[in-house]
Amino acid sequence: MKRFSISAFLLVLTMSVLSGCLYPEKELSQNQIPYETQVKTVQDAVETYQKDNSGLLPIKTRDQGTPIYQKYPIDFRKLSPRFLPEIPGNAFENGGIFQYVLVNVEEKPQVKIFDLRMAEQIRELKIRIQAQDYPPFKKEVATNVYTLNYKELGYDDEVYVNSPYSNKNLPLVINGDGDIFVDYSMDLFEKLKSSNEKYKMGEDIRNLLVDDTYFVPAYSLPYTIDENNEPVFMTK
Repeated sequence: MKRFSISAFLLVLTMSVLSGCLYPEKELSQNQIPYETQVKTVQDAVETYQKDNSGLLPIKTRDQGTPIYQKYPIDFRKLSPRFLPEIPGNAFENGGIFQYVLVNVEEKPQVKIFDLRMAEQIRELKIRIQAQDYPPFKKEVATNVYTLNYKELGYDDEVYVNSPYSNKNLPLVINGDGDIFVDYSMDLFEKLKSSNEKYKMGEDIRNLLVDDTYFVPAYSLPYTIDENNEPVFMTK
């Protein structure tokens, strides 16, 4: 009985040590707070900051060519500690995986997030393409939008990223300039089916993924609808 107790104790101790190694203290505490709660807390801080600073927003400066959903990252140095007791544990600035950004900055600024692990997957893919000197295009899916031949890049399977909306695997696409994007067509298709909003061909429909969620479709091309009311890339 004593031997069993000692063995059990050692097992629990080992698991505790392993847990501590695999999950840093921040992840075991702050990072386990639901992101909905953290986003709402930052939203309150942004609104208070804007009110106290004559309409100015606590954002970092980005050039005009920055994609719209990555263009207005929140500058937590302007919020914490006066307007925000501490930076959210899931924010990149505090060791987390999410980038906090603002949308609708001209009308009613809203706090949203996106997963930076997407950026890491895209970066790794770009490194492989650069090592090969050219992108191994596979199929043109829209004007100047292509899928990739992953086997030529040394992958056994196609590379996907996880959707923050549906938890599905989303493919990646590339344009002629070598820029890589996440293809949100599957998520947009589902949103269009359940939405009562009416869109016109040529109108960007990505707000479908933004309005009722905490996430923005980062690293995306614009999308519109075709004659069948299905999502297609909006290309020139």
